[in-house]
Amino acid sequence: MIRRICKSIARIMALALDLDVNYFDTPDMLGNPIADMIFFHYEGVFNPSKGIYACGAHCDFGMLSLLATDDVMGLQNFYMFCFFFFYRAYIVNLGNLLERWSNGFFKSTLHRVLGNGQDRYSIPFFVKPSHDCIIECLPTCQSENNPPNVLKDVVLCSIVYIYPAIKCSTYLSQHYKAAHAHHKQT
Repeated sequence: MIRRICKSIARIMALALDLDVNYFDTPDMLGNPIADMIFFHYEGVFNPSKGIYACGAHCDFGMLSLLATDDVMGLQNFYMFCFFFFYRAYIVNLGNLLERWSNGFFKSTLHRVLGNGQDRYSIPFFVKPSHDCIIECLPTCQSENNPPNVLKDVVLCSIVYIYPAIKCSTYLSQHYKAAHAHHKQT
């Protein structure tokens, strides 16, 4: 069921990008996606004045993430500057890969988890295209005024990133290594 929801969301994204409704539903894209669920436990203790959060600010690096809600608040979206609290709903966070693919049309969702005195349990569903998918600027997301794969940082407006085409497996390996660089190698 959850994969069907993701494919439906991808169809809506394709239409928003002026692509064929089934553009992402090919074997090398989301026809054979990388999908994983991870169980997280966040303690209810936090102290923002000391920089202690249940989970600090971050963007997911895949294409999109789905998160089922319950009755424990805590997820904060930085673009809306609010807490999400929709009981028994799905929250969709867009990832860095989609921002790169869409040449900045879709923005990666910067979010964090704040404690509220209650333990919070979460099982997000992360979706990425297949390992062999080539991540490059989509054809409808580039023009003379919007060259492919040149993204300006929204927060640090002076920084420009240039993203060449990259195989999804390489992209994911780079991000996994960066995310876990603080762990000692043995």
